[in-house]
Amino acid sequence: MTRFLLHCSIALALAGCGKNPDQPSSPVPAAVATSTAASSPAADPALTAALRDQIMVDPALVQQANADTVRPPTQPQSGAVPPVDIAAAAHAQPAALTTAGETLRTAPAAVGTCRQCAIARRSLTLGALAEAQGGRAGQCAANVDYSAGWANRLPRGLPLYPDARVTEAAGADGQGCALRVVSFSTAAPMQRLLDWYYTKASDAGYTAEHHADGAEHVLAGNRRGGGTFMATMHARQDGGTDIDLMADGG
Repeated sequence: MTRFLLHCSIALALAGCGKNPDQPSSPVPAAVATSTAASSPAADPALTAALRDQIMVDPALVQQANADTVRPPTQPQSGAVPPVDIAAAAHAQPAALTTAGETLRTAPAAVGTCRQCAIARRSLTLGALAEAQGGRAGQCAANVDYSAGWANRLPRGLPLYPDARVTEAAGADGQGCALRVVSFSTAAPMQRLLDWYYTKASDAGYTAEHHADGAEHVLAGNRRGGGTFMATMHARQDGGTDIDLMADGG
């Protein structure tokens, strides 16, 4: 009886152990082994190289990343403020806007009626202002092109005032035209503008006449050999001046 129980225990133990370790394992099918090896990253040279290569970084593009983020300033704020009398100083020192050694001549007093003042009030555009002058300027007005770049192409003898703030500019070249019309403003008082442009025009060989109608003034003239100019000025309430400067030829 004891021997029988011993044999049963051994049989049950062997059944619970499963497969005999001495029994050879079933071979893996070749197709399965090939598929497993092919799916391994190490089997793909391109993928392996991409994973192991160093990441390339463009320094120029790095500076553009997160362009909308808030960054600290490159240097502390200066905290400087302009002097309280800066506006008064600009009006009290006319020599500050003249070149070294330049002396302004006083523009002649206004004479006669100001026909050009009425024309300027009726002209809604720079082209219309030029057309109303008639002559070659009026003919060239039909071909005017509007661009701020015309403000940099005024005749050398009739430049923009040093602190001019251009609001509009137009011009026409070719077919006998050399028209420039610029509208700008300045903080300088009108009398300084009259003296400055009278001096510039006289030095460039233009004659100049001064006409006025209330707060509007016109300085206009022509030059021997061709070329005319007209500066229509209007005093602003803040003490500055608005100007429409037109030059044809030269």
